[in-house]
Amino acid sequence: MRVRVTTTILGITAALLAVPACSTDTSPSARTDKPAETAQQAAPLSSAELETRMLNESDLGSGYLRKPERPSQHDDVTVLGCPALSELGGNAATGGTLSYPRKAKADFTYGGSSSEVSEELYSDSAAKLSNGIGRIFDAMTGCQTYQVLAGGAPIDMASQKLTAPRGLGDEQWSQLLTFSTGDRSTVVKQTAIRAGNLLLIVSGSPALVDRHLGKALTKATAAS
Repeated sequence: MRVRVTTTILGITAALLAVPACSTDTSPSARTDKPAETAQQAAPLSSAELETRMLNESDLGSGYLRKPERPSQHDDVTVLGCPALSELGGNAATGGTLSYPRKAKADFTYGGSSSEVSEELYSDSAAKLSNGIGRIFDAMTGCQTYQVLAGGAPIDMASQKLTAPRGLGDEQWSQLLTFSTGDRSTVVKQTAIRAGNLLLIVSGSPALVDRHLGKALTKATAAS
């Protein structure tokens, strides 16, 4: 696979996140402040319902274009130098999205440049969403540097845990990822918010993530 950092970053980020979502990990690294399952009784939303709650070009404003949905990639993704991520299954990460069955996803470019922002929306029980995404973020931010082989092409990775925005949803996670190939580097911010039975992930250029995160959450939860 020919790797162009400016056009494959969001796909690789999603690939790293694409591990089994049914995990019920109870290790010490798992979050312990999440509400009890009984407090979240709403039934999961269908993929069709999630699609209606996604941001579109009119929500984002002028200069944004939605990227056509690409066919699923089948290149192997291998993680080197981060055992925690390897244990989660790098080779299972080729689907490009988390493995929750109810999901919607959209990628946008901005201003005709390499700046991109991606929104993913999932619905499942509060416990499954919390355990799955919490375990993945713990693994990704637990290794400051590692390498990803995507279809045999090496990408050097650096991760940094960020303070997630408070007051949004029930739980929050955030990280900064730096992707390097040769002499080119790209920084991607990724923030996940769980609100009840919804999980929102916004990824892309840090400024665009900060600009649209609250708007995405508002639209996703407006009818909840």
